[in-house]
Amino acid sequence: MDLNAVRTFVAVADAGQFQEAAADLSITQQAVSKRVAALEKDLGVRLFARTARGARLTVDGQALLPHARALLQAEERAAASVRPGRRALRVDVISRRLAPGGLLRGFHRAHPGAELDVVTHLHDADAAIEAVRSGEIDASFRAVTAPARRLPGGVRAVRVLDEPIQLLTGPAHRLAEAPAVAPADLAGHRIWMPGNVAGTEWAAFYDDLAAAFGLTVDVTDPDFGSEPLLDMLAASPALASFVGDQTHLLWPAHYDLRRIPVQRPTPVYPHSLLWRPDNPHPALPALRHHLGSPVLPRELDSGLGAPLP
Repeated sequence: MDLNAVRTFVAVADAGQFQEAAADLSITQQAVSKRVAALEKDLGVRLFARTARGARLTVDGQALLPHARALLQAEERAAASVRPGRRALRVDVISRRLAPGGLLRGFHRAHPGAELDVVTHLHDADAAIEAVRSGEIDASFRAVTAPARRLPGGVRAVRVLDEPIQLLTGPAHRLAEAPAVAPADLAGHRIWMPGNVAGTEWAAFYDDLAAAFGLTVDVTDPDFGSEPLLDMLAASPALASFVGDQTHLLWPAHYDLRRIPVQRPTPVYPHSLLWRPDNPHPALPALRHHLGSPVLPRELDSGLGAPLP
């Protein structure tokens, strides 16, 4: 059913005259007559009886009128659901436990009126960048290691957080009592990270880290999630893993896991926000402004996580 014809039908019913309805709709009276005639032909009934005083609804027109109003109300609700400022800001993060999830929680605390739709189903940077480019999402937090000029046309990236990494061990690990470790000290240790999926930006980051300092990052075994990983670390004297210092992890107290800063130098994981400057959602500038505070102090002499050109 043509909604323009339905809208015209309702306008004539409200006005009682084709001419007045035409003025209300800013179209010609001839156009009003054509739309009503097309609707009548489509439905196979007469909707108006023409009289000297104007147009009077027939019995069929009276039956249609409440449904026609409901159709127009549904159209307005549908349009409002995606109108900038009326729908939630759709933002992609790899996991709600990681640092970008915390950044979004901070934004929501600062802007409680801003509705957020947090997306976690995009598993690599290319998919996230394409989703930003196509408008499927409004923004994404990703590690953009390539220069911004290599991003697709219309997509922008800005560095919003440099997150130091930590070594995560069980209490029996040889380094468990160390107040801090240097990357070079980890050569020969088994760094177990089964969640490092080939082709993802976090796998590329840790591959570069391993190559720079001669580390062994073990990605064997299936990724069963963080809980089984923590179980294994707690019981092992040999396994360790890397986590960001803002990664939110919980474990039973008897695990006694240790989070040990990696320093001299401190590798940092580079979180960037990706967005389209032509995206009209009014909450997007507020998010960008919120994230515009200085990032964490960095020690970038390792060459890892260096700022974008």
